[in-house]
Amino acid sequence: METVVYEKTGSFLSTTKNVGLIKLNRLDALNAISEQLLDDLNQALDEIENDSEVRSVVITADGEKVFSVGADLKAAMSFADDVSKARALVEKGQALFRRIENFPKPVIAAINGLALGGGLELALACDIRIASENAKLGAPEVGLGLIPAWGGTQRLAKVVGIGRAKELILTGNQISAKEAADIGLINKVVPADELMSTAMYLATKIAENAPIAVKFAKQAINKAFVLPIEEGNKLEADFAEKLFGTEDLTEGIMAVLEKRKPKFKGQ
Repeated sequence: METVVYEKTGSFLSTTKNVGLIKLNRLDALNAISEQLLDDLNQALDEIENDSEVRSVVITADGEKVFSVGADLKAAMSFADDVSKARALVEKGQALFRRIENFPKPVIAAINGLALGGGLELALACDIRIASENAKLGAPEVGLGLIPAWGGTQRLAKVVGIGRAKELILTGNQISAKEAADIGLINKVVPADELMSTAMYLATKIAENAPIAVKFAKQAINKAFVLPIEEGNKLEADFAEKLFGTEDLTEGIMAVLEKRKPKFKGQ
């Protein structure tokens, strides 16, 4: 992988390396999202999905100045004479971000610095977003003659509401991490030197829970704005029925009765 760095890690909560840490690594291009970066993110996710030890994911970038400034504009210029290539890149990014949104293991975005355009869309595809106090977020695409096409118009509206989404997208304005937290775009804002420890703490807390239950819970929540309440309840019942047949549930109940920490196996 040329444009991302991947490692298995953990936090002070556990000696187990149960968190997959992905770092964007195109610092010379401000982590602009190229086709290669999309491929490398997919490869990292392949490794994580096939590793039963890893139970949660953190996506971030090195340094404190840039998470990602969005799509690679130099590459975009080459599409002017062949718009079919542009559409292919758009659809490729959409597929990756859908994969992150529906990934069987929860994904946390640790946003350090600028998260603009596709960088914001990447963060929106994640389940939880933590930002450093110096972070800036925005969707500047209309100022370039584009729209947020990697799921930004859809996910931003679901996260912050249609009115806020229209304001951010139609003006192209950048907002601070605090402003983003105030409208629900960010879950938590922390000092820059606490960003990774906070993200790793959350990732490890998630990783300590029963992995099948975590997977089903994420899937059910993702359907909350799609299904009528009756169908959502049926989905909950279907998942609960399956969970009652798992070894993890027995382990969880026994751990409570025996006043000890559970050891979930994902079975």
